[in-house]
Amino acid sequence: MTAVDLPAVPRVLIAEADPWSRDLLKQVLLNVRCDARLDVCADGQHAATLLGEKTYDLILADWELPGVDGLSLLRSVRQKRRSLPFILLSSRNDSASVREALPLAPTAYLTRPLNMESLTQRLQDLLLNEGESVYCEIPPLAPGMTLPAFLERRREVCDGAPLRVDVKAAVQHSLGPEGLDLKQLEDQVHSDPQITAVLIAAANSAGYHGTPVQTLSEALHKLVPGQSMNLILGLALKHNVVLGDPGLVAYAERYWQLSQGSADYARRLARMLELDHERCYSACILHRLGDLALLRCLEDWRQGGGALDDEAIGESLDAFGAAYGSALRTRWRLPLELRQLIAGIYSLEGGVYSREALVVNLAVQMARLTEHEGLEELAGSKTARLLKVGLPELSRVRKT
Repeated sequence: MTAVDLPAVPRVLIAEADPWSRDLLKQVLLNVRCDARLDVCADGQHAATLLGEKTYDLILADWELPGVDGLSLLRSVRQKRRSLPFILLSSRNDSASVREALPLAPTAYLTRPLNMESLTQRLQDLLLNEGESVYCEIPPLAPGMTLPAFLERRREVCDGAPLRVDVKAAVQHSLGPEGLDLKQLEDQVHSDPQITAVLIAAANSAGYHGTPVQTLSEALHKLVPGQSMNLILGLALKHNVVLGDPGLVAYAERYWQLSQGSADYARRLARMLELDHERCYSACILHRLGDLALLRCLEDWRQGGGALDDEAIGESLDAFGAAYGSALRTRWRLPLELRQLIAGIYSLEGGVYSREALVVNLAVQMARLTEHEGLEELAGSKTARLLKVGLPELSRVRKT
């Protein structure tokens, strides 16, 4: 089947077990056809049920699906519709697996890590006529929708923060003759809360086992280089990853600077005290993720026709910022230990807290000081006393 045979609006099924790979496939496809009617599922049985209920124009399925695997889905489809486009994804790149799949005539057999350019080209060939492009207007807000109601609805489904880093440039800078240099990539993206959170979450998803990952470095080394690169590049395909409203950009820049400053202080303090400096850095980079995610939703509100001024932005951040952060960290299943460390930034009331929690709490307090404010009061605080650091140590951390 060619693109000209497709209906005006194609219906596509994506069957992929890993949530981050599933989201990546969804974004790549919508970047090609933003108007596609899309169904996504995480297991083969659900996919088989959907195939029995609906007629699809394209299927993307992972061979390693739980329950009914992707090859069985392809076999079932070929018994009914020989020409239906079916892209089979797999981590199997051996010749025996290829020979097993080819008699079922998949439209494409793509092995992981996926070549994003190749996948995009395949989708364009299948879903667009030559020279064709599809434009999708941003839907207006529902009549009578208020900003608090809008933000409450978006809290559990928001896509996270805007990007601070130009991901295409970061990946390009990290590519060398021998492939992707993970250390170079980490150096390029370590200041970006969204990239850090997504890679940590992906490295802790069901497809990866072992000790929970709590830092960007650990995530990059647990994910294969190609998967890391794809996930990072996939973030650039999402809606409103770059803010357009100057007021929102100004708030985002303040939060990025606060996150970076506190992360740098936390790393230095933790090193001085011989603690886990990378965990402390990670917690501080992520601690404003919710506020940043809220700013991205406010951009959606503005683009949908909602009124937005500085007072509304400030009130929204006060009312929803912390809730957005908590919802994201839970939904993305960031490790409990990392979430607890982030919580230590905001409150040390009651209970027993780790020395790392004291470090991140003190680091954020330092980052909030203006350049004209001294460290004397902070050196006398409860947090500093518990860490047994005084004015000389804090001054050294500030000057480093």
